[in-house]
Amino acid sequence: MELTRAQRAEILIQALPYIQKYNDKIVVVKYGGNAMINEELKEAVMGDIVLLSLIGVKVVLVHGGGPEITEMLGKIGKKSEFVDGLRVTDKESVEIVQMVLAGKVNKNLVNLLQSKGGKAIGLCGMDGHMIKAKVADKRLGFVGEVTEVNVSPVLDVLEKGYIPVVSTIGYDDEGNTYNINADTVAARLAGELKAECLISMTDIVGLLRDKDDPTTLIPKVYVSDAPKLVHDGIISGGMIPKVNCCIEAIRRGVKKVFIIDGRIPHSILIETLTDEGVGTMFVSGNDI
Repeated sequence: MELTRAQRAEILIQALPYIQKYNDKIVVVKYGGNAMINEELKEAVMGDIVLLSLIGVKVVLVHGGGPEITEMLGKIGKKSEFVDGLRVTDKESVEIVQMVLAGKVNKNLVNLLQSKGGKAIGLCGMDGHMIKAKVADKRLGFVGEVTEVNVSPVLDVLEKGYIPVVSTIGYDDEGNTYNINADTVAARLAGELKAECLISMTDIVGLLRDKDDPTTLIPKVYVSDAPKLVHDGIISGGMIPKVNCCIEAIRRGVKKVFIIDGRIPHSILIETLTDEGVGTMFVSGNDI
């Protein structure tokens, strides 16, 4: 359907209050899953991020790259093992993770953002000693738990008008490299940056009362209600660590955290610049 000029103008006017609200504010976007594999969706997401940047939003893009890592490990004959949903990462594997995340995936995203008219710079957690880590669980090898975050490199890049694109590789003082969960890094970074919001792009529509019925979307969750939702089984399985990251971000000072469906084209813009929203919003409860 072709929009008239008046309809286009109306859409822009309706977006104005949201543009004003987010202008000069930091928004952290955690990007992964299907939105990252489907090339058409990837183009749409990068276009959304460039648009937000051009209207004065300071977007920080934190990305994963699990499928690409699995593919590359397969090419060298290494089978991916998982414990409790986390990849077991030995010394050889962590070198592949670094190569794929900080190299291939990161630079491809930087290139795509720039092809859409944006300005972007790729960073990983080792740059500027940004993400210090330690072993999270001996069973997992070089999978890291964040111990310290230095946001100066991100702030320096934002100040120069670039979009920081962050791959979640960490370091320690012994020179080890760590593979760190992207949700964890995004939540911690958003907290340290005192971001206006964190947007986590996933492969689901949001938090559902009935996991098999997308019409049971819960649009708003108070952090204080989360334990009951876990108890009732509404938050379960792989959603538990994701929701824990949302809560961590809120506790560290992020005003709102959105879990949105990255499979919906332009879901970032719908969530940030319209009344409707497309996912579940987490906000501070009374007793956090």
